[in-house]
Amino acid sequence: MRDAYHEELDSIGDSLVEMARMAGSAIGRATTAILDADLKLAESVIEADQKVDDLQHDLEARAIALLARQQPVATDLRIVVTSLRMSADLERSGDLAQHVAKLTRLRYPERAIPQDLHATILEMGQLAQRLMAKAAEVIVTKDVDLALQLEQDDDAMDLLHRTLFQHLMDERWKHGIETAVDVTLLGRYYERYADHAVAVAKRVVYLVTGEHADELQADVQPEIQPVSGAEGA
Repeated sequence: MRDAYHEELDSIGDSLVEMARMAGSAIGRATTAILDADLKLAESVIEADQKVDDLQHDLEARAIALLARQQPVATDLRIVVTSLRMSADLERSGDLAQHVAKLTRLRYPERAIPQDLHATILEMGQLAQRLMAKAAEVIVTKDVDLALQLEQDDDAMDLLHRTLFQHLMDERWKHGIETAVDVTLLGRYYERYADHAVAVAKRVVYLVTGEHADELQADVQPEIQPVSGAEGA
C-alpha cells in the first residue's frame, strides 16, 4: 500500500512535468502562428489546450483522492497541496498561449503584429518557452538554486514588455488604435505567462524547503538574457 501511495505521488509529479512541456510547446507554436498569420497552427494550439485542462482535472482528482485516503502530513502534504497549486499555474499558462492563438484567428488573414515589432514578439515568445522549460526542469530536479534563478531570468521578460510600451507611446506610432490594443494584450499575455513559470518554480522551493522563495536570499545571476538589446529599443 505504501509503495502504491508513493507511486501515485510520483505520477502527480510526472503529470506536472507533462503539463509544463505542453504549455511550453503551446506558447512556442502560438508565437509562430501570430507572427506568420498561420490560422491552421493557431487552431491546433486552441484545440490542444483542452489536453492541458484534462491533465489538470485528472491531477486534481488524484490529489484530492490522496488527501482523503492517505491523510498525508509534513513533506507529503506539501507535495500534494503544492502540486495542486502548480497545476493551476500551468493550466493558466496554457490558457495564455491559447489567447495568443485566438488573437491570430481574430485578425486572420491580416497579421496582428506590425513588422517593426516582430523581433520583440519573437523574442518574448522564445523567452517564455525557455522559462517554462526551466520550470519543468525545476519540477524534475527539485533544484532550489535553479528555481530561485528563474525570478531573475524573468527580468528579461519585464524588459521586453516595457519595450513594447515604448513603441506604443512613440509619437511615430502609425498602426492605429486596434493594433495598439492587440499589442498591449499580447504583451500582457507573455508577461503573465512568464509570471506563472516563476510561480511554479517558487512553489518547488516551498515544496523542498518548507520556506517561501521570497524569504530566501539567493546569490544567483540570471542565465536568460534578452538577445536583441531591448534596453536600447
